[in-house]
Amino acid sequence: MRRDPEALLAPWRARWALSPDGAAFATPSSVLQPVTLDGRAAFLKLATGAEEAAGGRVLRWWAGRGAAPVLAADGDALVLARATGDRSLSALAASGPDGDDEATRILCRAALRLQRVDDRPRPEGLFDLTRWFAELFEHAAEQPYSHDGMFRRAEEEARALLAAPAGDVVLHGDVHHGNVLDFGTDGWLAIDPKHVHGDPAFDFANILCNPDPEVALAPGRFERTVAVIAEETGVDERRMLRWALAWAGLSAAWSERSGGDAGTTIGVGLRALQALEAPA
Repeated sequence: MRRDPEALLAPWRARWALSPDGAAFATPSSVLQPVTLDGRAAFLKLATGAEEAAGGRVLRWWAGRGAAPVLAADGDALVLARATGDRSLSALAASGPDGDDEATRILCRAALRLQRVDDRPRPEGLFDLTRWFAELFEHAAEQPYSHDGMFRRAEEEARALLAAPAGDVVLHGDVHHGNVLDFGTDGWLAIDPKHVHGDPAFDFANILCNPDPEVALAPGRFERTVAVIAEETGVDERRMLRWALAWAGLSAAWSERSGGDAGTTIGVGLRALQALEAPA
């Protein structure tokens, strides 16, 4: 039986002289509580799963350069600066095509800023992208003809891209509108990274599947957003289409294998497949 979140966090609050600023709560991979540290809004976070703990090591490694600053840390526990700004990238994306494009640009710039950090030994426990894509490869073997062969084609593109990366950086791994937040005068900063490294373009593909089905699957949105990503990042549009298909296949495979809803990622994957197969 899982222990009470309050009891799990009490020793850490005492250690760092944190003041509660809300109730403690549990997620599938961590226990959190809004707190203040010397008057600064923060979250106390205790990882309860290996993947979450590895993501915490990445946050510490970035040291506030493009990501939420870690104010204190020990083992699987950390105190993370809390976003207090009132701007939302999801709301901006939902405001119309111009706002959606601006949200895409902000996400691209946030990811690029993180990717530029490489001035010290990398954090322990990073997965390479080949390992990250393992479930797509398994799912494609089991479902080669599902969704007009999307999984099979996603596997083909993923293997080709992984065999010829355009670079190797520490990736965020889950760039989307809910993981880049408004930190007021500190700007837009990332939270909740995964623990993965590889081709920089991987980090931009998830933007195409977010922030929700209404935006992601709106007519013309996929093509427009691919163009914005290419403009902001320098990634060739066709290469971005290939990463979009690979990522959508992986995300849909995760969802289908866990009983989740893969509708949005399948829709994005099929759009990527159609664009790749269109006559030049």
